[in-house]
Amino acid sequence: MMNRKPKDFDDYITDFPEGTREKLILLRKAILDAAPVAEEVISYGMPAFKQNGMLVYFAGYEKYIGFYPTPSAILNFKSQLKNFKTAKGTVHFPLNEPLPFDLIKDMVKFRVEENLAKTKVKKVK
Repeated sequence: MMNRKPKDFDDYITDFPEGTREKLILLRKAILDAAPVAEEVISYGMPAFKQNGMLVYFAGYEKYIGFYPTPSAILNFKSQLKNFKTAKGTVHFPLNEPLPFDLIKDMVKFRVEENLAKTKVKKVK
C-alpha cells in the first residue's frame, strides 16, 4: 500500500489499516519465534528475513497477507496449504481469517534448515 521504499518494518506497516497492521506484527513475531537469529531487512520493498541467505518475505494487501517462503516450502507444505490460495512461491492468508501461526513457524523452520543445508554444501565445495 506504500508508494515509497520503507526504511524498516515499522515504516512499512505505518500506512496499513489497524487490523492489517496487527496481523503483520503478529506474523513478524511468529517468524522471529521460529528463526530468532534471523536478520530483518527490507527487500523488494517488503519485510524479509535472512539467515544463511533469504528465508521468507511478506507483504500486506487489501484483502490478504502475502507470505513468500520460496517454492520449495510451498511444495513441502502443499497438503497443509490446501485451504489457502497459493502460487509457485506464495501463499495468501486472507485478512478475515486467523493466521495459521503453527504452519507459518513450521515453514520458517523448514527454510532455516534448507538454508543451513545449502550453506554446508557450499562449504564442502
